[in-house]
Amino acid sequence: MVPVVPSPLDLNLLRTFLAVYRSGSFTAAAQLLGLTQPTVTTQMRALEGQLGRELFARLPRGVAPNPVADALAARVTAPLDALAAATGNGTGNGTDGERADPVHLAGPAELLCTRALPALAPLVADGVRLRVAVGLTDVLLDELRAGRHDLVIATSRPRGRTLTAAPLMDEEFVLVAAPAWAERVTGRLAAEGPAALHDVPLVTYAEDLPIARRYWRHVFGRRLDCQAAVTVPDLRGVLAAVTAGAGFTVLPRYLCLDELGSGALLALHTPDESPINTGYLVQRPGSSDNPHVARVHDHLLQAGRAW
Repeated sequence: MVPVVPSPLDLNLLRTFLAVYRSGSFTAAAQLLGLTQPTVTTQMRALEGQLGRELFARLPRGVAPNPVADALAARVTAPLDALAAATGNGTGNGTDGERADPVHLAGPAELLCTRALPALAPLVADGVRLRVAVGLTDVLLDELRAGRHDLVIATSRPRGRTLTAAPLMDEEFVLVAAPAWAERVTGRLAAEGPAALHDVPLVTYAEDLPIARRYWRHVFGRRLDCQAAVTVPDLRGVLAAVTAGAGFTVLPRYLCLDELGSGALLALHTPDESPINTGYLVQRPGSSDNPHVARVHDHLLQAGRAW
């Protein structure tokens, strides 16, 4: 329900409200506005006092808008953005022929480099500017809440209601090795199960073997009990090492399609049901005042259907 406003609301309070609504936290809004976090908190309490209604649910990380906040945002977003553009206080949203701000996109290095950036090339040629960061999902989502990114490709759905997530793609995981190793273990793997791989070096991107452990649990129904021979914090490095004959690994199929097609890598096992992980395209609630963010968002979701 749209809140009843008994008297004109302070414009500064509404600007702060919109920053909180878009960023998903008082701290991130303070950074965006150049204010202190206590000032933002005080202003939101003042606005809620004027409205007689709470606007946000306080969460362990950030805040989540309630229906009253959604209704207020729907009323004030366009007028405030228009006022910011007219007074030159906007964030470079590309109106009146001005050049839009860059879109800050973040995600796993491998997925960004092999899928997202090639898909976005037509938008770049059409004038969209990108600033790309790489990292682990949990860290990037925290940075998204703080306003450092516009969009994050995440390997898991974010918790809470401070961020909105749309399914982007499904990653299928495959157990692979170079032909020399595959010839030695494929027959034994069918007869002995995963024990056939105990003497083969494992290459992975982290010491805790997250992808391989998940594959073992899902496919073999048991715990993976071994140490990595090589760790590389980039799956493209894992791919290069295994293709060169360093040992075996578990990779997303999209990353090794060419190698599987050429025979440079062979699938060691074909389970009835391969492990699948869903990736998400995540942003803060509310529409950005940079129209290129929406273009990148929609273009990635469309491209993700073919990935």
